[in-house]
Amino acid sequence: MAYTLHGAWLSGPTYKAALMLELCGQKWSYQHLDMRAGAHKKPEYLAKNRYGQAPCLEDGDLSLCQSAAILEYLAEKHGKFGGKSAADKARAREWMFWDFDRLAPYIYRPRAAARGIRQFPPDVLAAYKAEGDAGLAVLEGELKGKTFLVGNEPTIADIEVFGTVWYATEAQVDLAKYPNISAWMGRVQALPGFKLPYDLLPKESRAAA
Repeated sequence: MAYTLHGAWLSGPTYKAALMLELCGQKWSYQHLDMRAGAHKKPEYLAKNRYGQAPCLEDGDLSLCQSAAILEYLAEKHGKFGGKSAADKARAREWMFWDFDRLAPYIYRPRAAARGIRQFPPDVLAAYKAEGDAGLAVLEGELKGKTFLVGNEPTIADIEVFGTVWYATEAQVDLAKYPNISAWMGRVQALPGFKLPYDLLPKESRAAA
């Protein structure tokens, strides 16, 4: 049975879940959430995702939200991108927690401001951008001499963090300043089944291919 992914085409977390499905070679249908119209707050969606956020992955009777939880679930179920050892799995999880705490908010919020989706006072926006630069500097240093974030093989950590960093240019960040990040992004994009966000996420609902 194909998965059903509920999400929005502009949503970075939705992209992370969709990319994981593609890289795992899974069939999935897509249910577009018109978040501007409040579709994510309607009772029928809240019954699936009590937080009223995107994305939500349905697998039979199971509904999961939060991209990191979805990636972990798919990695365990399909035996891909989870890491070879217990230490690898823990390190991948650590990276995903770090992304949620120290990087994603400070890329996604300036991106939303640049796209006119959200507004912030100038000093607040400047603070977000500074935090984003600090997070990218950490990532740049950690990638020195590494192929992927955890060992020499890609894991869900790479998928999760890539799904944040790719949007940095939309947040008006010059990624050319980060050669290690740029090289790592190229390796992620070379994975079989990889697709960029706007090639992967449609603007309308779609049946499983």
